[in-house]
Amino acid sequence: MFHLVLAACLAAQPATCQPRLLPAGDAATRQECEERAAPIARDWLARHPELTGEGPRCVETAELPALSVQEVAAGVHVHQGAMAQISRQNRGRIANLSFVVGDTVAVIDAGGSRAEAEALYATIRGITDKPVSHLILTHMHPDHILGAEVFSEAGATIVADARLPEAVARRAESWMLSTPRQIGEDAFAGTRIAGVDQTVAAPQVLSLGDRQLRLTPVPPAHTGSDMTVLDEETATLFTGDLVFLGLTPSLDGSLAGWLDWTGRKPDPEPALIVPGHGPVAESWDEAVTPTRQYLTALRDATREAIGAGLPLSRAIPAIVAAMMPVSEGWADFRDTTARNAAAAYAELEWE
Repeated sequence: MFHLVLAACLAAQPATCQPRLLPAGDAATRQECEERAAPIARDWLARHPELTGEGPRCVETAELPALSVQEVAAGVHVHQGAMAQISRQNRGRIANLSFVVGDTVAVIDAGGSRAEAEALYATIRGITDKPVSHLILTHMHPDHILGAEVFSEAGATIVADARLPEAVARRAESWMLSTPRQIGEDAFAGTRIAGVDQTVAAPQVLSLGDRQLRLTPVPPAHTGSDMTVLDEETATLFTGDLVFLGLTPSLDGSLAGWLDWTGRKPDPEPALIVPGHGPVAESWDEAVTPTRQYLTALRDATREAIGAGLPLSRAIPAIVAAMMPVSEGWADFRDTTARNAAAAYAELEWE
């Protein structure tokens, strides 16, 4: 297969150029790709006025930058993100990204930039030429959704919890300003927030032809728009950020709701659990226990601070200090826990 690549430069910084992969230009032969290149590149640039472009060219799949993945079960491929908060060093590539190959391909989470999603798309094309029919977003955080436009351009239907579009709309303007500062303008170049094509308000099954994915919205927990994905063929459960391993959990929904979710073991139990961050786990308890222990400690420390009558400004450092005994093994513990303490305090002070 041949792919269309465009040298895209920031109009405000002409020296900042990055190769952008345009999936609409995919073709079986170089000649076909080259014949279609000019109009596709022109139309793409018209939708990205912050960029200028030059030198569209057609390259084979093996020439594209790609993400590393592991096939954790038959047809289930997982890329593990960096165990850190987003930075220029990791280019925002911290979330676990996955795809399931049936008669078609479903991608689960799109990454934190267009560049990351392009690399995931290249990985998929290195494994299969089956069409990418769906992109499923597990929740609204930018490290999981900002690459979605790549898969939309590839023809995928973007699927998400029904609450996600409104949650993203409230934060989109802020993200589009803050994220390039955090990961670098070059790493962010060409990134745009894509719309959702299909919303999920109740459990439903998504068909890839020869295999089925069960989508289950979750009441407010990690965020207010969480959704799990179960590959029924291999009993692999994709939890998004309802499960963290190694990177400190971040609270952006309901502490009580999140604890409730972690306390409800699925029946039957999944064979594999793919968390939003960290390694794939082989049992429910292995996957969920660290997150549950952290959240329990956060709840207890927050209740203690509130019970002592501490105002928020004093409660936050007191909660962080009280939680230090559970800090081992959690990256970015202090900063994330301080933010979580503020969210937990606001939720629990009127308990």
